[in-house]
Amino acid sequence: MATAEITPAPVREAPSPGSADVTVTDPALVRRAVKAAALGNAMEWFDFGVYSYIAVTLGKVFFPSGSPTVQLLSTFGAFAAAFLVRPLGGLVFGPLGDRVGRQKILALTMIMMAAGTFAIGLIPSYGSIGVGAPLLLLAARLVQGFSTGGEYAGASTFIAEYAPDKRRGFLGSWLEFGTLAGYIGGAGLVTLMTALLSGDDLLSWGWRIPFLIAGPMGIVGLYLRMRLEETPAFAAEAGKAGNTGNTGKSGKSGTERPKVPLREMVAGQWRALLLCVGLVLVFNVTDYMLLSYMPSYLTSELKYDETHGLLVVLAVMALMMVVQPFAGALTDRVGRRPVIAAGCAGFLFLSVPALLLIRQGSLLAIGLGMGALGLLLVCFTASMPSALPALFPTRVRYGSLSIGFNVSVSLFGGTTPLVVTALIGATGNLMMPAYYMMAAAVIGGFAVWRMTESAGRPLPGSAPSVAPR
Repeated sequence: MATAEITPAPVREAPSPGSADVTVTDPALVRRAVKAAALGNAMEWFDFGVYSYIAVTLGKVFFPSGSPTVQLLSTFGAFAAAFLVRPLGGLVFGPLGDRVGRQKILALTMIMMAAGTFAIGLIPSYGSIGVGAPLLLLAARLVQGFSTGGEYAGASTFIAEYAPDKRRGFLGSWLEFGTLAGYIGGAGLVTLMTALLSGDDLLSWGWRIPFLIAGPMGIVGLYLRMRLEETPAFAAEAGKAGNTGNTGKSGKSGTERPKVPLREMVAGQWRALLLCVGLVLVFNVTDYMLLSYMPSYLTSELKYDETHGLLVVLAVMALMMVVQPFAGALTDRVGRRPVIAAGCAGFLFLSVPALLLIRQGSLLAIGLGMGALGLLLVCFTASMPSALPALFPTRVRYGSLSIGFNVSVSLFGGTTPLVVTALIGATGNLMMPAYYMMAAAVIGGFAVWRMTESAGRPLPGSAPSVAPR
């Protein structure tokens, strides 16, 4: 067996003379990559989960008003503002990830994310400093949004480029397992505080606790990410640049590649970008609807007991965590397209029945409705971390995916709680969440119809990747 020496990726080798290069993965490195990426995602969504579940309290702390609806709209407005800067973060971190490496950028986004979340826990209330309080909250949310602009695309790219072709769906599914773990951590903590603290204690100091926890979590996540090596796919691209004499402005080659023009990331990938936007739209509208908006919907619109509502959502997420790895493995066997298509069809035909069940108000009915939506959402959470990176070639994967992902999340995903709350307020129709998910399912269905199956195949621009025998 002849070995192709490509520095600094010693795992790349050719199985026989004259054959194409093959990346033979290191199981220990793959496990470390999955853990570090999933933990960062867990921390990101721990914050978003806490923010959503404690939105009513935050509205009272930062946006005092005589109208609970205005308070909730203001709180979700600050929530949505973070998503408006995500494309800017993607424009900065994505191209950098394609130039200096995935690992370095993922470490940087971890630092910024932890700092922004920790800062929220230190902000004085509106009663202490007046209008400065919501302005500081907005500033912290903008830091979070900017950093997360490079987080998901980088983490999914990192796992996809480390994983063997035939196990990419299973290994990628652990990224969203981290998302669910973060949500459960946030929901569980808020539920515990709601049950143990009086309303006055929660309002005066208890709400700060979840945000202050982000400091230690960030240190642990940063430690894990700093111990990672660069992905074989990126190292091979950097090696090609070095071998052909291409260097950056610094004159260095090695693991730093020349800058890729933004035009190549956008205009050169326009079809893949449109597919990415459509897939991310259905993924994130349904995700934010179920995991971020529904707790507030149960409380503010249906007048359901807050603690019981959070417990139902917590149970649904626990169910999703159990199913997630099995669904990821299923995408390796039957393909990403059939699984994503099943999720789109399910949301199109079952959103109305599920929401009607939820509106019945009994614990059993709410559990059945939420559980059905949760299992449909798993079709996306198990597929997208492996399907989205496969839309783009290695040379522009981090940058193009960051742009497409964050544009879609900013316009459609993160704004879901705000838009649906406003639609209900304007129309008085409590079925708006179902109609919104159905519209997203139609768009997602068209995208999955046009996408190419990627299960079991090498990533575009990368050598085949196999597990060692």
